[in-house]
Amino acid sequence: MQKQIIISGATGNLGGEVVKKLIRLGYGLHINLRDRGIAKDFEQESISTYPADLSDADQAAKFVEDAIRKADRIDAGIFLAGGFAPGKLDQTKPEDIEKMIMMNFFTAFNLVKPLKEHFQANGGGQFLFIGARPALVASQGAASFAYTLSKSLLFQMADMINAEGKSSNITASVVVPSIIDTPTNREAMPDADFSKWISTGDMAEGISFVLSETGSKLKDTVLKLYNKA
Repeated sequence: MQKQIIISGATGNLGGEVVKKLIRLGYGLHINLRDRGIAKDFEQESISTYPADLSDADQAAKFVEDAIRKADRIDAGIFLAGGFAPGKLDQTKPEDIEKMIMMNFFTAFNLVKPLKEHFQANGGGQFLFIGARPALVASQGAASFAYTLSKSLLFQMADMINAEGKSSNITASVVVPSIIDTPTNREAMPDADFSKWISTGDMAEGISFVLSETGSKLKDTVLKLYNKA
């Protein structure tokens, strides 16, 4: 049976690569769009799109509900939505932290809650988050305090999902890049050696492995895709 997967952040650089990879593997994809005007970019038989702003818990829950109704069963959730902001602790305002936590944590949390209930009722499922190396290496997070703090919450959420989900076949994995090679990052760091970064294609390969028959057997997974950076 074709696996059915919910994906957030599908319109971004990484999201586009992940979508292409998973389509090639034959998965059925369920994607939220804040802008319905770009729905034409996802007009493929294996893709279903839904209007939803994931910062709104009710809209996120309806997205999950509608996807379940269409697919009958969702097997995994991949959470790619998020954003970045620089700034050391002494430069950070409370509203900066709130913005980063909304973008990087709540857009995932608002999907995790209804999806977890569905997984519990249907024999299990996978959650897959995108972490950040600064959340694991404090010295690298000093220049992006709010962003790093928000990403650290994803690791904590994954740990708690795994602790609670052992008896119900629910797992959470975190794929951790060093620096993803995207046009935005190249523009922000024009003098960097891009060959040391991790490509969106390699990120998509890592994500697809975690979803595979072998990868789904991994537990408490933190997959570090650092390349040479």
